[in-house]
Amino acid sequence: MVNSSTSCFKCVDRITTCIYCCGRLVKNGISKAKKQRYKCKSCSKTIVDNYTYNAYFPHINKEIVLLLTEGMGIRSIARILQISATTLLKRIIAISATVSLPAIQPECRYEIDELCTFIKVKSKRIWIVYAFERETKNIVSFNVGARTNLTLKKVVDKVLKANPVAVFTDKLKNYISLIPRCIHKTVRFGTNNIERANLTLRTHLKRLNRKTICFSKSAVFLEAVLKIYFGSFA
Repeated sequence: MVNSSTSCFKCVDRITTCIYCCGRLVKNGISKAKKQRYKCKSCSKTIVDNYTYNAYFPHINKEIVLLLTEGMGIRSIARILQISATTLLKRIIAISATVSLPAIQPECRYEIDELCTFIKVKSKRIWIVYAFERETKNIVSFNVGARTNLTLKKVVDKVLKANPVAVFTDKLKNYISLIPRCIHKTVRFGTNNIERANLTLRTHLKRLNRKTICFSKSAVFLEAVLKIYFGSFA
């Protein structure tokens, strides 16, 4: 019998309905932890009689996103949610695969800038290039890599496809060959908004703090965290 105060399943004397589609459940063997498993006749998903590991609960993903975007490190989140750090890393990658960035709006004003961080060691510098839409304050595109035309071009090309009114950047020479002169602006205070967003990023994501031991160990994971952050504030 399942304790209704701790379980997320609908039940009377035992589990009777699927938590995903409310379909009818039938017994489907015993798990490795010696717990009764059930299979849904409608969606074919399986569930366990009484989950004891927190990572299995459906609300855990929302809590991971909330804590991740409020400046907490991986080990801190793992301790609070009482799940392993390895499971948390895998879950963050999985969550990022379901996140989409805001749709880019045509004929708007955009700011593009680069934010410096590092992977594994401080000598291995890497750049986060992203585009900021002035009116909605959304991050519509980003890329992670070296501070080269190849990294910048992915973000710039997406912005140019929206036929922007103006694109504001700093005076980095790389932008001269990537952005048409008629819309490229390097005026004073032209990148105020995105520079403020840089500060917000460093405040909200602990791995981007200037003095921290919560650094990223791979570019893949850094991209996953950024995608979750940019998508969660869309």
